[in-house]
Amino acid sequence: MKKITQTDQVIDALRKNGGYATFKRLNEIVDFSGWATKSPEASVRRIVQESDKIFRVQPGLWALEEMRNEVLQKFQLKFGNTKSEEQFSHGYYQGLLVEIGKYRHFKTYVPAQDKNRLFLGQHLCEITDTVEIPRFTYDNILQKARTVDVIWFNERNLPSYFYEVEHTTDIKNSLSKFYELQDFYAGFFIVADKHRKNEFEDKLCASIFNPINKRVKFIDYERVAKMYEGIKAIDCVTW
Repeated sequence: MKKITQTDQVIDALRKNGGYATFKRLNEIVDFSGWATKSPEASVRRIVQESDKIFRVQPGLWALEEMRNEVLQKFQLKFGNTKSEEQFSHGYYQGLLVEIGKYRHFKTYVPAQDKNRLFLGQHLCEITDTVEIPRFTYDNILQKARTVDVIWFNERNLPSYFYEVEHTTDIKNSLSKFYELQDFYAGFFIVADKHRKNEFEDKLCASIFNPINKRVKFIDYERVAKMYEGIKAIDCVTW
């Protein structure tokens, strides 16, 4: 009888989960009881990164090569289709931010126009606390806040963190939103691929953004995925 390896168990877990899973999800569904290691999470990370039977869909999201077509179709992600890739990436990172915010006990918000974006097979409205923004300020300012990709609200329904996911769109537009919201005691974050950090810094250096250039931070996709993977360690979930 063939010995079942740790890699076999990870592959089987992916298969039972529909062919894909986040690293966090794998750590929840793989049975580690027979693993002779003190750090099974590290072993899972090594397996998904090194196995030629597993590929990375996005930072933090892994899938089986044998189910590549089914997985990519499920997420509406096809090679060479920039529009579908943009839609998937945007919803995926919004979803990660929502899940992190909920774990940190914030009330999470995404815009109503994004409520049907998909995050791992679920619509964002299914995992987000609200798509109706709390009326925390004047209407003209609220109109700007309403379009922010993800907002975390505290227990008093005041904004604590604003996030804009920038896959291919103009970062300047997000900075303009943050400029209008600068009077709130809140964090402002641009979430994007690491290759856009220089572009972010260049746009932020424009004189119009001087009032906020020390407050807006850049977070790359890999870091967001790692924060999501580590949300069990709540004290580590900081930017």
